[in-house]
Amino acid sequence: MCGTYALSFIREGEIIMKSKSKEKPAAGISDTSGMPLVVDRATWQAALDALRVREKSHTREGDAIAAARRRLPMVEVDSTIALVGSHGPVTLQDVFEDRRLLVAYYHMWSPGQPAAAQCEGCTLYTSQVRELSYLHSRDVTYAVFCQGPYDESIRYRDFMGWDMPWYSAQDSAGALLAGREVGHFYLACYLRHGDRVFETYWTTGRGVEVMAPGYAGLLDLTMYGRQETWEDSPTGWPQRWGKNTGEPNPYRTHGRPIAQWPRLEAGRSDDLR
Repeated sequence: MCGTYALSFIREGEIIMKSKSKEKPAAGISDTSGMPLVVDRATWQAALDALRVREKSHTREGDAIAAARRRLPMVEVDSTIALVGSHGPVTLQDVFEDRRLLVAYYHMWSPGQPAAAQCEGCTLYTSQVRELSYLHSRDVTYAVFCQGPYDESIRYRDFMGWDMPWYSAQDSAGALLAGREVGHFYLACYLRHGDRVFETYWTTGRGVEVMAPGYAGLLDLTMYGRQETWEDSPTGWPQRWGKNTGEPNPYRTHGRPIAQWPRLEAGRSDDLR
């Protein structure tokens, strides 16, 4: 009952805050309109315990979905489809690097544009997949399939300071993405069995958020969340980012994509030609 009471107590926070904020403002803070109600530790812990029940249920459901994903059927893909890598043309089978599994991110590309104009979303996601040894220990290769020319796009990888395997899928995206829109972003998984390759799963949109723990994981734990207009947040919570609102793009800061900005600010050239 204590947890249920505390949860209801917090849900009514806006009303309670208005009536209580004058009596018990947060120490040293005069404006509490963008803050939750301040309560004693026991009440706070009871509310957190009630939420934890939902979190654990969410985790178990995620495990069940992952188990169902592992049991999906798969479709064969031509293992000889050519991509372009650091040593020229290679086959899809070569990209596995002798491992059995492959995760490929299909990076969007704007031909002829400088680094600052490249997709900020793809940059956000790709920037957060850096330490690959854990994947390798599970017989998994990770690679980026950029949908632009190799010579131009590899300079972007180097500009960003990335070192993951990078290939151009400019001429092969149509075959690799059969039935899907070429030029969009995707995350796809493959299995190699001998000289045969199979696609086992793909996702796009918010499904790609698994690549960005800083954005989709850590921010979701904070009180203000992602601060985007679509989120269900109490009145007064900051929501600075959103689509079609005249506000900045959620991935941008200082008018530049977040991951690119420090390098541009430091004077690094973003000319990829």
